[in-house]
Amino acid sequence: MKSKLIALTAFTFIANLAFAAKDADIKPALAAPGKIAFESAFESGGLEKPWAMPKGDWQVKDGAIIGKEKASDMHAAVLALGVPRRDSMIRFSFKMDGAKVFQLSFNHAKGHLFRVVVSPDALVVNKDKDKKDEASKGAAMGRAAAKFAPGEWHTMLVEMKGAKVTVQTDNGAKVEAGDPALDVDKTGYRFVTRGESLLLDDVKVWEVAP
Repeated sequence: MKSKLIALTAFTFIANLAFAAKDADIKPALAAPGKIAFESAFESGGLEKPWAMPKGDWQVKDGAIIGKEKASDMHAAVLALGVPRRDSMIRFSFKMDGAKVFQLSFNHAKGHLFRVVVSPDALVVNKDKDKKDEASKGAAMGRAAAKFAPGEWHTMLVEMKGAKVTVQTDNGAKVEAGDPALDVDKTGYRFVTRGESLLLDDVKVWEVAP
């Protein structure tokens, strides 16, 4: 009986590991990947263009980048990747190791557009309010229940094509959303986190094949 319990415990541990993976190969659901537009595994120990750090404290350490907000300015930490694309696919690894929520935000030339929000128990796609239009309102476009435990690496794939966006994570969470307003040129990608700390790695951006 004891050996069976040990075997069962080992199986449960292995099964749990299967739901948290770094640099997982997630199959695209919306578009076909074209040419690689950008990739970074933070192996050089530094951060160069097209990366920028508008807010917060970001440091490259042990082959990943770690971000946290600065107590002095009380703003969320923001890491920007300036790779403009109308349609694209971006895949990256993330670990919330102190951060309680983080966002992958997309802007267009006139301001905020939409964002993917990750919390410990959900994956959400939100359309942003247009701050220049008083009649504009933000709205949730899609939501999926998910588990993102602190200290675990996960992988996310975001596909954008026309007015549609699909978000998938290695643990099986998936959100599909769409809005005509999304079919515009995007200025790049912005990782936004509150608290400490968020780790990012294995960032890869593809063009979308015709």
